[in-house]
Amino acid sequence: MTAAQKETRGFQTEAKQLLHLMIHSLYSNREIFLRELVSNASDAADKLRFAALKDDSLFEGDSELKIRVEFDKDAKTVTISDNGIGMSRDEVVEHLGTIAKSGTAAFLQNLTGDEKKDSHLIGQFGVGFYSAFIVADKVEVFTRRAGASAEEGVHWECDGEAEYSVETVAKADRGTSIVLHLKDDQTEFADGWRLRSIVKKYSDHISIPVVMEKEQPMPEEGDDSEPPAPEDEVINTATALWTRSRSEVTDEEYTEFYKHISHDFAEPLKWSHNRVEGKLDYTSLLYLPSKAPFDMYNRDGSRGVKLYVQRTFIMDDAEQFLPMYLRFVKGVVDSADLSLNVSREILQKDPNIDAMRSALTKRVLDMLEKMAKKEPEDYAKFWAEFGQVLKEGPAEDFSNKEKIAKLLRFATTQTDSDAQDQSLVDYVERMKEGQDKIYYVAAENFNTAKNSPHLEVFRKKGIEVLILSDRVDEWLMGNMMDFDSKQFQDVAKGALDLGDLDTEEEKKAQEESEKEMASLIERAKEALKDDVADVRITHRLTDSPACLAVGEHDMGAQMRRLMEQAGQALPESKPNLELNPDHPLVKKLDMEPDEDRFGELIKILFDQANLAEGGTLADPATYVQRLNKLLLELSN
Repeated sequence: MTAAQKETRGFQTEAKQLLHLMIHSLYSNREIFLRELVSNASDAADKLRFAALKDDSLFEGDSELKIRVEFDKDAKTVTISDNGIGMSRDEVVEHLGTIAKSGTAAFLQNLTGDEKKDSHLIGQFGVGFYSAFIVADKVEVFTRRAGASAEEGVHWECDGEAEYSVETVAKADRGTSIVLHLKDDQTEFADGWRLRSIVKKYSDHISIPVVMEKEQPMPEEGDDSEPPAPEDEVINTATALWTRSRSEVTDEEYTEFYKHISHDFAEPLKWSHNRVEGKLDYTSLLYLPSKAPFDMYNRDGSRGVKLYVQRTFIMDDAEQFLPMYLRFVKGVVDSADLSLNVSREILQKDPNIDAMRSALTKRVLDMLEKMAKKEPEDYAKFWAEFGQVLKEGPAEDFSNKEKIAKLLRFATTQTDSDAQDQSLVDYVERMKEGQDKIYYVAAENFNTAKNSPHLEVFRKKGIEVLILSDRVDEWLMGNMMDFDSKQFQDVAKGALDLGDLDTEEEKKAQEESEKEMASLIERAKEALKDDVADVRITHRLTDSPACLAVGEHDMGAQMRRLMEQAGQALPESKPNLELNPDHPLVKKLDMEPDEDRFGELIKILFDQANLAEGGTLADPATYVQRLNKLLLELSN
């Protein structure tokens, strides 16, 4: 054996950290290791079946795919073998020595130290192989890639420390065998009944047969006859779960199948199992997870459902069947109409896919609508995890905009907390007589939005306003436009017009204030000519002296800040300064004879209005100097 054939390598830093978590019993349920390894073996068989569609020589004369589970009580080992696709030496190093995934650093940053919470993240990250170290103090992998020569087998070995060895060995059969050398306190798993019960519990739904040597009865005393030859038996149902009738599948089976396809350790929140026959013939099994994955906001990450054609696995993450805003949905689609050699490029051009995408999207939205109506507590859990992603929907899916809008939830001025638990349907039902718009205020965070001076007149009149503080909210509203024939109105945009909600007396008082303050307005415009588009009297304020409002068609302050943070170029625009004619400071300002002092004071009001909106000052030092100067004058 040459040095080139065997070498010792150190784990990638991230893999070392994950290995440490496994060894220190991150998984609270140790028997999960078998579920994970059987699931990986099933995936390997699926991949071989797909690759063999183009090159059936990869079967090497053996197309009967199966997974074998063996144990040796004396040696204290458990072995899981498959005759699937197998791995080359480079693939072994890539998959077992590193975590070849984007977002690894973000994943590790999300670990909290709480074993229960972290176990969910581990599952979502898809590192099931490492679960072997929950029960084993040494793991060996023997593997050969399908189509490679017998001399190109690979032996990988690790004792759970910082290093592993990899060497080239002879392996007659394709596929992978994983040998677990059990820890002294884990020998309970070197037992046929124990292993059978775990496979039945967690892996009964796998379509690949899982076989074990049939248990033979103990020979009676004095029986010298030859023991029967070893005989295999299939210990799982070995039928694709989604092909079975819904009445035949238990909730436990649906749950375990979800964990198999998603590598999530948490139970799903809901699922929908459906068979479509007619112009298109396909079966779908779609799941709503109960927890958001750590990389949910990475729109470039893997997403989509598993695609099967006539029960033959074709691809993971077939994103063509659901829109981006439903990227959290997991599941399986099995079509009888697609070609077995279908590719991602073909899926993008096939008109049947558009029809299936439309139907599957509607099924998910119907599932959510039903949950929102009949199980509001579960829907609240869903919204807390996935609400911000669902808010991307109206911009991406015009045909379902109204349906999505009914599923959205918001905080409002009628709620005491930042809980987003109010629907637009509920809001419309509570609208005041004469109100023809749905009002909202957007800011960087809940407290800034809730305390915005723009809400003062709405509180005075008892008009409910949506409070928007998620990063996606202003973009959402830019694509919503209306709901139930009611237009959305940003309370910080344009000149406020409450229509029939204002009395004739109020409208007359506003006109008189504008005339009385005409001189003040002209002086303020001159002093702030470089900073504002306009200065005007407003009736939207009751307690604050001033506020800033953007133009009716200008970008909102929240969106401008987000674009600035992203380094995007911004269109030229200036805010409007609105003054409260009834506020003592504004009245005093109107009587200020010194133009220089007037200019200093109006700029202080302008900067304060900016701060009240959660904005940042262009020149905070000058603002502090002006304020200090004013304080000194008042103290003398």
